[in-house]
Amino acid sequence: MMILTLIIAFASLIVLMIIHEFGHFIIAKKFGVKVEEFGIGYPPRLFGKKFGDTLYSVNLIPLGAFVKIYGEEGGVDDYRSFSNLAIWKRILIVLGGVLAFWIASIIIFSAVFLIGADVPIGDQDIPGFSSTKIEITHVQQDSPAEIAGLKKGDRIIELRNLDSIVKPAKIADFQKFTQDNKGKPVILVVNRDGKDIALGAIPRADATQDQGALGVSLERMATIIEKAAWYEAPVKGVIFCWDVTIKAIQGIFDVFANLFSGKGVPQGAELAGPIGITIFLARAADYGLGFFLYFIGSISVFIALFNIFPIPALDGGKLLFLIIEKIIRRPVSVKLEQGLTVFFFVVLILMSIFVTIKFDIPRLTEFWKAGF
Repeated sequence: MMILTLIIAFASLIVLMIIHEFGHFIIAKKFGVKVEEFGIGYPPRLFGKKFGDTLYSVNLIPLGAFVKIYGEEGGVDDYRSFSNLAIWKRILIVLGGVLAFWIASIIIFSAVFLIGADVPIGDQDIPGFSSTKIEITHVQQDSPAEIAGLKKGDRIIELRNLDSIVKPAKIADFQKFTQDNKGKPVILVVNRDGKDIALGAIPRADATQDQGALGVSLERMATIIEKAAWYEAPVKGVIFCWDVTIKAIQGIFDVFANLFSGKGVPQGAELAGPIGITIFLARAADYGLGFFLYFIGSISVFIALFNIFPIPALDGGKLLFLIIEKIIRRPVSVKLEQGLTVFFFVVLILMSIFVTIKFDIPRLTEFWKAGF
């Protein structure tokens, strides 16, 4: 199950990359530019099929997708060449991939408004989250919880013993109750698929810290997106995507402001590469489809913003070269552009490797040991 979750999470990222490249592809086709190849994954090529002028390929390295546009590297004087287009058309082709991320986010957030989404918030009290619930996220094998019939996804409603009834508002309330009732029979009322069920259990009297008295992992959840009618969902999806974008810009600004001032990475911000993002997505899936889609939509916004950074090797870098061309009224030297692009591509790869080794591998090890 854990491996399947990781595969689904990783495949979701690949789908986002394919959508991004499709944005470039469709606008290039619209302007009559020849697209030489649309590839899923990176070479070496496994197989491909040519339709019209375009080769559609599947490649060995599953880390994204790419589109090869005729004349994109410049120096091609042909009516179907990218370099022969008016600058505004080239800008739209470059922006097509970034816009595709935002369009995907709007569609994803609209879907989330149809089903709703809960977010884990821990025991802290956060303004705006008045309605919370305690959910079981994992049940240990052969534990009192498994013997009692508790299941992942059950929502804890009440905890009962012979003398009292507790309605847990926080995880600490649940933990205190089970600690106080070690070795004693208790009743847990849980909501499962909309129905309340009463289950009997006896918390372990000799439980270790790793086991817990009942043998369950819990998460305190709050509703971040309420369900909406089908005709309201698209409008709410657009508004929510805008809000996420503004907050993401503010967050990115705070990160750079802290770094330049020597304060380091702000609290709550985490560096992650493809493996780290995949693990975050896999963990998000543990909280239900709504939160999983919410997380994908948010990642799509962040990747869109990252892609428009004016860095060669990103869409923003290509856009920068086009703006310079418009200002100086001649194309930037092909040799210079390619040299800078290769240099920054190598830098980004090295940074990705560093983040993977420093942060993502430990995350993967921890994720694997947790047994999600």
